[in-house]
Amino acid sequence: MAQSGPPPSSTVPETMTFLNSARYYSDLHGGQSTRGSGFPGLKKRGHNLGSRSWILIDSKGNSKVVELDKFTLMRRCSLPSRDLRLLDPLFIYPSTILGREKAIVVSLEQIRCIITADEVILKNSLDGSALQYKSELCKRLETSKDQYDDLPFEFRALELALESTCMSLDTQVKELEKEIYPVLDELASSISTSNLERVRRFKGHLLALTQRVQKVCDEIEHLMDDDGDMAEIGVPKLQRALSNISSSKHGSFLSSSSGGENIDQLEMLLEAYFVVIDNTLNKLLSLKEYIEDTEDLINIKLGNVQNQLIQFELLLTAATFVATIFTVVTAVFGMNFDDSVFENASTFNWVLIITGVSCGLLYLAFLIYFRHKKVFPL
Repeated sequence: MAQSGPPPSSTVPETMTFLNSARYYSDLHGGQSTRGSGFPGLKKRGHNLGSRSWILIDSKGNSKVVELDKFTLMRRCSLPSRDLRLLDPLFIYPSTILGREKAIVVSLEQIRCIITADEVILKNSLDGSALQYKSELCKRLETSKDQYDDLPFEFRALELALESTCMSLDTQVKELEKEIYPVLDELASSISTSNLERVRRFKGHLLALTQRVQKVCDEIEHLMDDDGDMAEIGVPKLQRALSNISSSKHGSFLSSSSGGENIDQLEMLLEAYFVVIDNTLNKLLSLKEYIEDTEDLINIKLGNVQNQLIQFELLLTAATFVATIFTVVTAVFGMNFDDSVFENASTFNWVLIITGVSCGLLYLAFLIYFRHKKVFPL
């Protein structure tokens, strides 16, 4: 029985090419052999689905730290994956408030949380704003146990998030005002490279801070103008609470009227903080106008200096021209030729006098011409 020999050498490269293509196709479509595939993004994508640290705060002010993965949060709060992406600290998103059927997704500066009817799921972070929000919310909920408060739990949590964000931004604006106004006043009185560099840095900080404040202001205004989001945030909680009491027509009417009252409370809450953040935005706009006015003043001063340099240059040019006339006269009379002028010394004095008067009149004519043409506005 003949033994089968090795495959022909021509078929080996084709087999290796096929295996490499199959391995590449498997790696490209999320196969198990991603190790060493050269696509680190596929490996990182799996880590985003792992558990992360969250702080749960219930309506009584009790808090605890738990580990929740993305799918658990999606099922628990009935949220799509794109909403939870706003809470991911690895991504940088502008401030956003989303009203959903069973939750409110809040991403305001460093405060990123999910607010439901019964609890607040806060992203656990070492940032001072998040920790301050957690302690202040627990404190307010504990102190309000024995006090009547007609504001729903989710509204109180949302109010504190808006309050913390608005106060934080307003504090940053005040600190920027304290730093930039003295520098601008100093720059207006004394133009220097160091002051210009400081103003340039402050102007960049001002632009970034204005964009952040503007985004929060636009988000609150958009939420107030969006009837759908307002209804999703305000109505569902009361409807769920009242549905357990009665299913009669009277119960439905009570649910509708209470839901409308709840929306009014939410609108008043948003309007209050819209006024606060709009005031902060006006401070930034005023500061921007002050910087622009200072820049205009500096440009005027630089233009004045430039005009003075031009004036000095023209005067120097005119003086040089007048001096050239004396040089020409000296050159003419320095030539070796016979003339009656050289025989009488007083006659040569008249030549000098006439030349000097002519140069003076010519120089005066230059000045009158420049003034008439407004070359020297000052």
